[in-house]
Amino acid sequence: MSKAVVVFSGGQDSTTCLIQALQQFDEVHGITFDYGQRHREEIEIAKSLGKKLKLASHKVMDVTLLNELAISALTRDAIPVSNELMDNGLPNTFVPGRNILFLTLAGIYAYQLGADVVITGVCETDFSGYPDCRNDFVKAMQAALEQGMDKQLTIQTPLMWLDKAETWALADKYQSLELIRDETLTCYNGIKGDGCGTCPACLLRKRGLEEYLADKDAIQARLATKC
Repeated sequence: MSKAVVVFSGGQDSTTCLIQALQQFDEVHGITFDYGQRHREEIEIAKSLGKKLKLASHKVMDVTLLNELAISALTRDAIPVSNELMDNGLPNTFVPGRNILFLTLAGIYAYQLGADVVITGVCETDFSGYPDCRNDFVKAMQAALEQGMDKQLTIQTPLMWLDKAETWALADKYQSLELIRDETLTCYNGIKGDGCGTCPACLLRKRGLEEYLADKDAIQARLATKC
């Protein structure tokens, strides 16, 4: 029996990955992390979607210790979300160590479940500039987990080379575009669906959707060359 663990935030990307995984694996388990995030409404969204999509299991893990260590606009309400880059060239929504921690814990969880695959919705093609969303980082994490646990483990990144329009196309391929649009939470200000429309996450999501809706056939054809 094939099993996979999906790092599942309840946002557009992770929910799209989850829906695809449900078609590809016999058992799909979700893991959601509570790190005291600004947009913590996403946790309840993930719980609701997990039930609706009938996951084999869904674990919500308290990792609020990350909030104490990682200073970011997503972990400090007093820091406004900004579209401007910081002096180090990164957005102020970057949470240092977040995906290092998430993939480590997801790998441990997969070990306990007897799953050989961890799936995460990170993307290098159309992302916010986070270094822990890059392919080289994911490959390094996979190698570290395999060595540290002496177990074969694959970290799959279905969206790694897709832009946001192609991610919408992937959701549509699985007849889930409306669910992704209406029932996920990507917005840094915690507004479900189309969100606030002004934060970096909403702007990226909106541009991708507009591009996809403007020329579905062309983008589906582009997606087919990548999937």
